Amino acid sequence: MTTSSQEARRQLDRIVALGYPDVADLSAAAFRSLAQPLISALEQVELGEKILLVPTRELVTPESLIARTSIGRMAGFTTMPPRDIASFLPQDGFEPPEGPFYIVVEPHTGTRYTNREPDVARKLIDSDDHLPLTLEEGLAIATQHPDWLVKKNGFNLLGSRSADGRVPSIWMSQNAPRLGAVWPNSRHTWLGNAFCQTRRGVSLFR
Repeated sequence: MTTSSQEARRQLDRIVALGYPDVADLSAAAFRSLAQPLISALEQVELGEKILLVPTRELVTPESLIARTSIGRMAGFTTMPPRDIASFLPQDGFEPPEGPFYIVVEPHTGTRYTNREPDVARKLIDSDDHLPLTLEEGLAIATQHPDWLVKKNGFNLLGSRSADGRVPSIWMSQNAPRLGAVWPNSRHTWLGNAFCQTRRGVSLFR
């Protein structure tokens, strides 16, 4: 058993406890079984503990997940309608690997890119050989590491975008995680631009 597989199991336990199987319309056992091939693959490869276990939107819809995040007793929220949230799709080159679950390696809230317009930050992230996070991956951070919103910063998710050009964002508001959106030419002092090193699906471990 590797550190990575242990961390993935811990994160799976958390989202099961938060009711993700209900969102997927599955039993807890069936939901866990969908993650098992990826966790088994992680038992053969050590990626460290700086990983995120991310369920794809085919398994759990992103519009239902922000309310399952929390900081202390304050539940996450959004003022955007579900159809609006569903419109934020992964951009070309940042689509998730195949499978109901995948791994994000070395996720960051993008503190080094704080107070940068999303379009400018995207170029900087590209030049640093990183990958911008998507909406689903940002929700995974808010779920697994809500304290990052307190200790670090809120963040834009440049790997996803809506048809009108907006970028999803997650930040602290009213002492709780909030899901919103910004325009690609807007700048906010409290928002970084989140990124990771790579994404790995179960097929990429073979």
